This record gives sequence, C-alpha cells and structure tokens, in this order.
Amino acid sequence: MAAGYAELLRTRYAARLLAGTLVGRLPNATAPIAIVLLTRAEGGSYSLAGGLAAVYGLGNAVGQPLLGRAVDLFGQPRVQLPAAVLSALGMVLLTFAGIDPLPLAYAAVALAGVFTPPLEGGLRALWPGVLGREDRVHRAYAMDAVAQEIMFTVGPLLVTLLVALWSPAAALLVINAIGVLGALSVVLSEPSRTWRSAPREAHWLGALRSPGLLALLGSFFFVGLALGSITVAGVAYADDHGREAVYGWLMAALGLGALAGGLVYGARQWAGAPERRLRFIVALLAAGYLPLMLTPGIPAMVALAAVSGVFLAPALACAFIVVDRHAPRGTVTEAFSWLVTTFGVGAAVGTGAAGPAVEYGGTAASFAVAAGGGVAALLVLLATRRVLAIPVATPLPTDSVVMPCENDRIGAAEPGFRTGHQA
Repeated sequence: MAAGYAELLRTRYAARLLAGTLVGRLPNATAPIAIVLLTRAEGGSYSLAGGLAAVYGLGNAVGQPLLGRAVDLFGQPRVQLPAAVLSALGMVLLTFAGIDPLPLAYAAVALAGVFTPPLEGGLRALWPGVLGREDRVHRAYAMDAVAQEIMFTVGPLLVTLLVALWSPAAALLVINAIGVLGALSVVLSEPSRTWRSAPREAHWLGALRSPGLLALLGSFFFVGLALGSITVAGVAYADDHGREAVYGWLMAALGLGALAGGLVYGARQWAGAPERRLRFIVALLAAGYLPLMLTPGIPAMVALAAVSGVFLAPALACAFIVVDRHAPRGTVTEAFSWLVTTFGVGAAVGTGAAGPAVEYGGTAASFAVAAGGGVAALLVLLATRRVLAIPVATPLPTDSVVMPCENDRIGAAEPGFRTGHQA
C-alpha cells in the first residue's frame, strides 16, 4: 500500500506539487475557525462570526469555478499566484481593520473568499502530465483525497496552536503568508509553468454543458450536505453527553476512517467503469451514515463515526476520475472547481439544515439529515446512470502516456460542437 504512494511521490515534481497545493490551500481549510476566533477576540457575537464565515464561503463558491475557467484559458501562474495574493490581502485587511466598520469586514472576507486560488483543481489538471500513465493518475487522485483529510484535520489544530502562542490576528497573518508561499511553490514549478489547457469549444456554460458532470455535481451536493450536517449533529451529541471532548473524538474518528479508506482504495487498480464503481461506493457511504441515527453510547458512536468515514475518500477519488471523463475538452480545471464548489455549498446547506433538525427532532434527527443526504446522493446517481454511462470520449489505455501540455486524457472531439474555437 505505502509502496504505491511512495512510487508516485518519487516521481519528479509530484511531492512538490502535492505539498505546495496542500500548503497553499491551508488558508481555505482554516478560514472558518480563524474568522470565528478573530471575531470573538474583537468582541463580536457568534452570529456575526457565523455571518462573516458564511460570506467567505459564499465568495469561495462563486470564485472557484470562475478562477478555474480563467486557469484553463490563461494558464496557472497568471491566475493562481495573483489570486492567492489578493485572497491573503483580504485576510490582512480583516486582521488590521477588525470588525468595525462592519461593511469593511464583510468586504474583506468576501475578497478573500472570491480570490481563493483553485489549487485543488489545478493539481488534478497537472497529474496526467507529471505521472504519465492513467493508472498512476487514478492512484494520485486517491492520494490527493487522503492528503485533504490530513490537511483539514491538522489545519484547525495549527490555528488553535498559533492563537494560544500569539493571537487570532497573528494566526490569520501567519496562515495566509504560508498559503501564498505554497501557491508560489506550485506556480514556479516546471509542470505548472508549461501546462496548457486543451483547445476548448466556445460555450458560455463551459464545463457545465456536460450532462454527466451535472449529474455528478447533483450527487455530490448531497454528499456535502451529509458531511456538513454531521458537524452540527456531532456537537449536539456531545452536548447530550455533557462532554465537549466527545465532538473532537467523533470528528477524529470520521477523519481516521476516511484516511484508512482512501489508503486502501488507492493501493490497488480497479477494473470496470468508474461510474459504476462510484454508485457502489456511494451506496456504501450512505449505508454508513444510517446507523448514526441510533446515537448509541460514546464508544459505539465513535466506532460508527469511523465506519461512516471509510468510504468518503474513495468516493471523492472515484469522483475525480468521473469528472475527468465527463469534463468537456479544455475545461478540466473549471470542472474540478465546480466539484469543490458544489460539495462546499452542500456542506453549508447541511450545516444549516441540521440546526433546526436538532431543535425540533433532537440529535437523532440531525443525524437523519446526514443519512438522507447519503441516500439522496445515491438516488441521483441511479437516476442519471444512462447519462453517466456516456463519457465525453473513451479514456486512453492504462499504459498510455499523456503529453504534459494536455490536461484532458479524453482527447476526442465532442459531437455537436465546432472544433478549433477558444472559449
């Protein structure tokens, strides 16, 4: 298992690109908790903190696909680094201006959110040129999903450590400075500098003109909803048991399960169409959320949380492959960015839905939101199986080599569009 990932990381530029992307995305992973801590330190209410964090999330949801399309059109260095700097400047503005005047604080977090660089989608566009064979690219997607789980676990811990050592303002400045350095490391690498998107058909919808991609986004909106609701449901469960530490145990178990699942999934090659495999994985993911409604004692609940996380990273890794197969030619960064956005919006909706569920139906009802999200994600995939069965084009054989300037491994022209036009 470890040998397969070690082989990938020994490939030239692979470790640098993965590390740089993770470090560059650190501000995004830690922004909600950093904003809340800074707002509370400034004397603001939890409602204000939540409002600022929500505006940041909304800006992120708007900016990711737009910046992803810009990367496909203009290349990575010309978009990623300026976006990272502007996003960091937004957080610097929030740090020095504080929450008074309030409109300036909202403008600062909106700026930071909108210009969050699409490093995640950019990395997945680079993997084919760096790794060559399709089977290695698929393994890299699994490694990417596992690394995300580590980042979203370590990131908040790093913020709280910096706050304890200095202050929320200092933590925000340090995290965003580190993020800019991560983005700089990526865009200065040869694969990022030389990468060029495939020629794309002129269409205002961009990646969204793919029915298969729309079906996938619809499903992963509900996967995000399930995950977002668990964060609130976990707090309610901890309150029921009178121990705040229980929430940390549940989230750690969820992350550990996802980490284990991703490692196992990426350690082997999988036969058959990834769309069919994704339906099976999402079915298992939904099945893992259902027992959480039982809300048993703490040891059993922690175990159930770990089981519920096992199929999350494999689902994401498999979804990355499906995105690659269904994204219209020349739109792969934008398509990956849409997946990030849809997942994030779903998580925000799940967080909002779980609160009233706790108030009106108790903790079990809030976990029912997660279970319902998992089932809905599966139903979307089942309902759109015919659409998903038709990728944009047939993928290359597993031993084929992809040219570094080509982001799409599915290079055939699309029916119904004229070739030779740039969007």
